[in-house]
Amino acid sequence: MDDLVLHKLAISGPALSSMIQRLSSSPADVDGLLFGHVTYIAPSTLSDDSAQSSSDSQLVATISGFLCFPSLLSFYDSLGRVDSSRLSPIHLNHKPLIGWFSSRRKTPLRPSMREFSVTRSLSSTPNLSLPIQNANFNSLFAPSIFLLFTTPLHDQCIQTNQYRAFQFRSSKPSFNPLSIDIVNIGPAFRGHYGSFSPNSTLPFLNCNLRNLTAMNEDRNEENVTGTKETEKDQALLDTCAEGMQVGRLSLLIGPGATSYTAGLEDLYEKMLSKIESLARLVETSSAKVLEQENLNRKLRYKVARSTGVE
Repeated sequence: MDDLVLHKLAISGPALSSMIQRLSSSPADVDGLLFGHVTYIAPSTLSDDSAQSSSDSQLVATISGFLCFPSLLSFYDSLGRVDSSRLSPIHLNHKPLIGWFSSRRKTPLRPSMREFSVTRSLSSTPNLSLPIQNANFNSLFAPSIFLLFTTPLHDQCIQTNQYRAFQFRSSKPSFNPLSIDIVNIGPAFRGHYGSFSPNSTLPFLNCNLRNLTAMNEDRNEENVTGTKETEKDQALLDTCAEGMQVGRLSLLIGPGATSYTAGLEDLYEKMLSKIESLARLVETSSAKVLEQENLNRKLRYKVARSTGVE
């Protein structure tokens, strides 16, 4: 079977900046895993787009996150063989894996033989392939992307980072260079936002719960179970938006949700209030830690003076 050829690799500006900052601040060379999704993006039909687009759908891989590995705790051995036990869904936090990256200083911007072996081993590891979004057929994409970061061979006054992306073709086998798009706002990136799938931090809750009055009228075993479920769901909701009642969530679902914007605004305000209270708690605890550190420093100074040790 022929490999699915990517048209390009996409990554947001903040995600790329976060990767470069993490790699630059590391005391040694590092590598890690790339998470994201692969999508068929329909071409733009707008006539005022500055970028010329093809009439066919394009297969695009988007990086949404990464995980760094210390050099002594890598996911492969010295021969480039991937340890599949370190890539289980639990270790990956059930995130879709699309490839890996390597960062090394003052080296040529081309893959090494070991990086070639690691990519080949990773792309052929069973149970790591992910489904392609917006595909008209059932197809899986193997984690065959390799992103390489290097620095110039000679020192420069300005810190410079170089990077290049590749897709491993198992049918060749060889690396296929990929162009990298920094996803931004503009006509050329409408396809990315059109295929956007939001991820909510709110827990899954049952919004079709009866109110407490109806539960009190019929005290049977079913209502007791429903009350326990309500209390459990309310506790989950309080972790995100304290003070918001579970029963009000049912008004945010269905055709009548458009006339209940006040409830949604109230939910948003309570979520912000929860975040603000957590921030104040962190600020208070940090101040106590600093105060304790100052007391410990004074105590050590007094002990050193009393013992004559400077």
